[in-house]
Amino acid sequence: MAWRRAGIKKIIMHKYLVILILGVAGRAAAQTDTGGIKVAVDPRVDELIRKQIAINEATTLEARRHVQGFRIQVINTPDRNKVNAAKIKIYQEFPDWKPYLLYQAPNYKLRVGDFKTEEEANAAMQQLSKLFPSGLYVIRDIIEIKLSDVQKMDSTNR
Repeated sequence: MAWRRAGIKKIIMHKYLVILILGVAGRAAAQTDTGGIKVAVDPRVDELIRKQIAINEATTLEARRHVQGFRIQVINTPDRNKVNAAKIKIYQEFPDWKPYLLYQAPNYKLRVGDFKTEEEANAAMQQLSKLFPSGLYVIRDIIEIKLSDVQKMDSTNR
């Protein structure tokens, strides 16, 4: 008999527990707001966002000036004097093409130009072949583009 009373008490406790849970859930459901949420935004936040965009544009402009392109390797030698003589020739004959002097031990390399396409580099190589009849190569490299070109690319991408 004692075990029956314990079982009945257990059943009654479960019923009270279920009723309690249903009551709490009903109250939680009754507290929902159907009017929506209103957020007050300070107008200075929009100004801060605009300023951050301007800062990001300015700081990333330099990184966007360097793109994949082509250069012409004019000379590859351990003799620095030969490389400097070639560099002077290029400055005299082709002042618009920027020469780049690289040192990779034990050789000095002279590369010329910032060409966006391989066709441009090949056309320039034909002109350079008059000064340097041998040893010219078109090399894929990271090139510098003009600031005005970067701004044109940015305006077309928007």
